[in-house]
Amino acid sequence: MPVLTNYVQEIAAAAGLQIASTSSATDFNGAPTAQIHFKSASGSASSLEITESFTAEIERRSELRDELASYLRGLEKRMRAPRPEVFLTLHGLPLAMQQFKWPYHRSTSGADSYILHGIAQLAEPESPLHAKVSASLTVTFAEVLPALEQPYAESVTFNAIRKTLDLGQLELLKSGNRQPVPVSTRYYSFRQKRFIFNDTSDQQRKDFLHSKIFWTSGRLGSRKSVWIADPYDAQYLDCSLDDLRQIGREQTDEGLFTLDPEGEYAAATDKLMARAPEYEAKMNRALALLKPKFNEEMRAGHQNM
Repeated sequence: MPVLTNYVQEIAAAAGLQIASTSSATDFNGAPTAQIHFKSASGSASSLEITESFTAEIERRSELRDELASYLRGLEKRMRAPRPEVFLTLHGLPLAMQQFKWPYHRSTSGADSYILHGIAQLAEPESPLHAKVSASLTVTFAEVLPALEQPYAESVTFNAIRKTLDLGQLELLKSGNRQPVPVSTRYYSFRQKRFIFNDTSDQQRKDFLHSKIFWTSGRLGSRKSVWIADPYDAQYLDCSLDDLRQIGREQTDEGLFTLDPEGEYAAATDKLMARAPEYEAKMNRALALLKPKFNEEMRAGHQNM
């Protein structure tokens, strides 16, 4: 672990991140992993888990080093917000992505796929609703990704979970078995060589941005600023980072949020928080739509689907 920790610490320092602590763990198959815990100046925390033996691969391949550096730079920006683990769906559900056990592992049920377990928790304060997810990544799709480790597969996994909820194919419950989330080539254009999760309009992106600022800054973040130019959101919405910044600049006149000079961070205002009933109703409508569309055959589930 020291080699991996020192290597990540060097890249993290360049990204402006500070390592708070490290620990040893094992992956699904018992292989050693390194858990690296970060803490931001704002007090928020996050962690990175990488298979120890993967260090040699990172050192050998420059594209993996570049991707890791990009991931850590994005993490540093995301961690300036109080709840960096919360992501919004298009239907207005704030989700805290928790307890993901990296990396993906081969399915033990005989399926030709890789599996990752985690929890998508409704981030409404004190809500018990959550989905235990079993993300299933096809072998074909795995060839598209640089690696199955956290820095290289996290964005598409989280966006596949959001998309599966958009489609009404996950149910948020107080308890329950794992539910499948397909992470497949349906989300990847081989012709364009990029991921496509949604085809969104300017209005949808505007509504998404307002919802994100309401929940992550206003409701969950004590009105602190949150990162609106997030690459995960840009991929999920099928737009560019400049598109997100431009939407933020165009909407400041409405007085719903304040924006930093770079157009990267926004904080909710009283005017936006006065719309709380609207966003709460939107969340409740999204929750109501999930159960009727949910495939009851999925309830049985498997611990390693």
